[in-house]
Amino acid sequence: MKIMILTNYANGLYLFRKELLAQFLKDGHEVVVSIPFDENRFKIEKLGCRVIEAHLERRVSNFLVEQVDGKLVERYIERGHEAKRIEFEYADKTSALNKLLLTEGEHLLNAGMVLFCESMYAELQMAIFAGTERLTFLDIQRHRGTVFELVALAEKYIMSNIHWRVHFDGSLQRKEIPEIPADAIREALINSFCHKDYGACQSNEVAIYKDRVEIYNPGSFPEGYKPEDFISGDERPVRRNPLITSILYYSKDVESFGTGLKRIADACNEANCRFAFKIMKSGFVVVFFRSESHDAQDNAQVGAQDAAQVGIRDKILACCQEPRSRTEIAAYCGYKSVRSLMQSHLKPLLESGQLRMTIPDKPNSRNQKYVAVKPEE
Repeated sequence: MKIMILTNYANGLYLFRKELLAQFLKDGHEVVVSIPFDENRFKIEKLGCRVIEAHLERRVSNFLVEQVDGKLVERYIERGHEAKRIEFEYADKTSALNKLLLTEGEHLLNAGMVLFCESMYAELQMAIFAGTERLTFLDIQRHRGTVFELVALAEKYIMSNIHWRVHFDGSLQRKEIPEIPADAIREALINSFCHKDYGACQSNEVAIYKDRVEIYNPGSFPEGYKPEDFISGDERPVRRNPLITSILYYSKDVESFGTGLKRIADACNEANCRFAFKIMKSGFVVVFFRSESHDAQDNAQVGAQDAAQVGIRDKILACCQEPRSRTEIAAYCGYKSVRSLMQSHLKPLLESGQLRMTIPDKPNSRNQKYVAVKPEE
């Protein structure tokens, strides 16, 4: 007798049903197992079963097309147009999802389910820890949503909880730079959902420690490969979920196939940010090491709470490389009260000789401006 078994998770089948499989084989039956790509398939093959590889993402889900929010699909198609990677026009969600090969009759494939619906298969856990170990946490959150929503949520969470520094170039516009490059963070997040093992029913994780940020993907790294093979080598991409990856490529969430790790490495190297890749038995981790110095004057954390102004006098001197009025300086430094700025900072800078007036004989002139004193002056 031929026995056919379909499962979404090879490890569960091996751990909890290997005795049953062994008994079937002992009794002379042919056992055929259809499973998604999983390193545990080799364990099942060793038992004597014949394994047929079937991508989990292409299996039919219990979700119906009618459960999808049409506006999500329409916005996705618009992004594909902007990226010049989708040519057809949006008419309705059913025809759009059909053209994207995400449906089977009235049902979504699993790929369509995780991309455009909220389900237990797309879950994100985020936490901030007090130190460098997973002991005391300051915040912990768990969310379900579409892949697009979870990536955006995780990106915002990280960017709001890392340090930033302020760069001055002499103009009135300040430039805020995160300690970890935003492009690298987004690439790591997209990569984690592209290569996730959705059959494992585990959450993607973001963990923010005092010295690092970790992005965990519950999907094993391709057997026999190392991250360096895809960064500096000529290895072709190995995609666990090619359909999901293609959909993210059409909207330009994925820039190009097989370049994720290299793009992370390039962005970090350019920003002088240390990073590492960790291959684990349970998945894959991208580690970004945080700045060693968190001196308040160099690392102003900006975000929702608009962290306190730092290095105000340095800002004033940077602003006043050209003559500036008190109103211009106050706007540049984020001060609402010109009088407060004058008393707290402008006056001490004038007294120390680091700043001078353009009309020193008339300190209260409406045309008064201030300019930084250069060393040679």
